[in-house]
Amino acid sequence: EDPSSSSLTQNSVVPELPGFYYDADKNRYFRLLPGHNNYNPLTKESIQYKAMECKRLKLLEEELKQKKKTTRAGLNSSMLLQKRQLGLLSSTSYCRLVHELKVNCMHRRKIEIHSPDSSVAGTNNFKIIVADAACERIFTVNDVEHGGCKYGIINLSGLGKESPTVEMYDNLYFTNRKVLGKSLFSLTHFSKLCLMGIAETPGCASLLPASLFSSSNSGDRPGMLCSFKISTAWSCAWCLNPQINACFSTGLTRRVLVANVVTGRQQSFRTSSDVLAQQFATQTPVLYNGCRSGEIFSIDVRQRNRKGQSWKAIQLFHDSAVTSIRLLKAEHYLMASDMAGKIKLWDLRTTKCVKQYKGHHNEYAILPLHVNEEEGLLTAVGQDCYTRIWSLQDAHLLRTIPSPHPSSKDAIPSVVFSSRLGGCQGVPGLLMAVKQDLYHFSYD
Repeated sequence: EDPSSSSLTQNSVVPELPGFYYDADKNRYFRLLPGHNNYNPLTKESIQYKAMECKRLKLLEEELKQKKKTTRAGLNSSMLLQKRQLGLLSSTSYCRLVHELKVNCMHRRKIEIHSPDSSVAGTNNFKIIVADAACERIFTVNDVEHGGCKYGIINLSGLGKESPTVEMYDNLYFTNRKVLGKSLFSLTHFSKLCLMGIAETPGCASLLPASLFSSSNSGDRPGMLCSFKISTAWSCAWCLNPQINACFSTGLTRRVLVANVVTGRQQSFRTSSDVLAQQFATQTPVLYNGCRSGEIFSIDVRQRNRKGQSWKAIQLFHDSAVTSIRLLKAEHYLMASDMAGKIKLWDLRTTKCVKQYKGHHNEYAILPLHVNEEEGLLTAVGQDCYTRIWSLQDAHLLRTIPSPHPSSKDAIPSVVFSSRLGGCQGVPGLLMAVKQDLYHFSYD
């Protein structure tokens, strides 16, 4: 059972009485009494939070005691090695199952953050961390006290040391806009597409050179490559397809905007709902979009949008707002999550759901999915602040990791998982950013 699924799961058969709450330990009902000045600290929310916090602390205590059991009966390293030597397992299956074993035994270590500017490290809360394609660097977004956000780059070269340390380089400037959600960044080897803005104000999309965050001479740093003012923005995606390179897309309120950063040419597609998630395909010139209405549709961006002409290709449907979409490597499958906490794997050839990954928790937040096909793993952080890892192949929930900090809306962890954190010679594991702290869940 997922230990964080509900604070009162064991009492689901107990009827709910208006004005009362049921205490499982004492096996009886208690009245919710009105407090003075219309204040009553004893509410259903506070009771549920207390139960969740007790479970979180219990899980953290078990992790410290290394009380980890394998998620599958009979699965161990010696058995896997024997089957591999007998030819009963392919190299791909063997590596996938080894990663599954290692993930189940990861232990947490706090990372010391160093910075050339001593005033930078550990002074602001992490909001988002995103790895580049080679997992050599981590792009960070941090909240600042006066209400804006600032950007930084973390170098992971010191992660494999006995006492893990990382170097953090700050940007020369910050944005006075709050960054919306956790799916608004696309980081490549050379540049970043950053989307800023909140629902109540106009936003902008900016393409920044990675050298802005370098530790080299600041006098030689280039400025912003380009910046577009746009209406209310919910998502963005940078295109890596060589057929339509130098393009990016933004998901707006009832509209999709595709722009070329070199020519400045823009193409707009009207939609019936807000576009909360986007991703370009790399093998075909197609853009996939997930909407607040639960619809997922694709656009061939080579076509011109003509009035009265249908431009939607593939269409899929969730029962709730789609908050994240991820294409798998062969681009025959698409992973999608929604605000009902459902994660589905869709076959794009048959437009049917082929797998569901259960246990994820979401009610209203835009939360990303992290797919690692090489390791055969799916990772997602829920609104309850638990990080869950599933087997990509059979949708089995492998591990539920509690947050080191108490659960709250402003303390949802942001994570990066890779078998080579720091580059091709890097270390495997999970990076987790919570509040002002950075943690590494390393393989034993």
